[in-house]
Amino acid sequence: MLKIYNDKIFVCGIDEAGRGSLAGPITAAAVVLPKNYKNPHVRDSKKLNRQNRIELYNEIVEVCVDYAIADVSPKTIDTINILESTFLAMNNAIDQIKNKIDFTIIDGNKFKTKKQIPYKCIVKGDNTYQSIAAASILAKVHRDNLMNDLHSFFPEYDWANNKGYGTNKHRTAIKKNGKSIHHRHSFNLLEKQLKIKI
Repeated sequence: MLKIYNDKIFVCGIDEAGRGSLAGPITAAAVVLPKNYKNPHVRDSKKLNRQNRIELYNEIVEVCVDYAIADVSPKTIDTINILESTFLAMNNAIDQIKNKIDFTIIDGNKFKTKKQIPYKCIVKGDNTYQSIAAASILAKVHRDNLMNDLHSFFPEYDWANNKGYGTNKHRTAIKKNGKSIHHRHSFNLLEKQLKIKI
């Protein structure tokens, strides 16, 4: 079971989904779990199947003290870059949390904010701390639903299956049909995208 960062204070876990995608928004979620909440099934969303993610999403939303999800559009990503867009999404999610936050833990190794809340970046935090893993589940399920909706308007890109990531089928569709308004035009859409570590 993943760790509780500190069961004496209100800790907000933050994670994102979609940073390396070629299309669609980047999505960040912020979650404040009850101080003593323990669930052995909560883990990094990438290690869960779709059904388990949905079930845990519903439970987390039901039991959490507070949560928020924020999207940053491909247009903004193209304007300010993916790293700054990640920070923006995370800060926007924090802004929506109405309950008191004593401390924030963020998946990754970098964060930037003007807020006064103390924070710590944790590499592989979504595989270490329960609240970050919970945020990863909320962000992933929310963003997957958005990409499923966009797929109905742009089925040629197969977003229902690839969620905007650079699969061979997706890249072939871009070559054939060109870029859509939901693609990140500043990204290299036709070759393997380099990952940005945060």
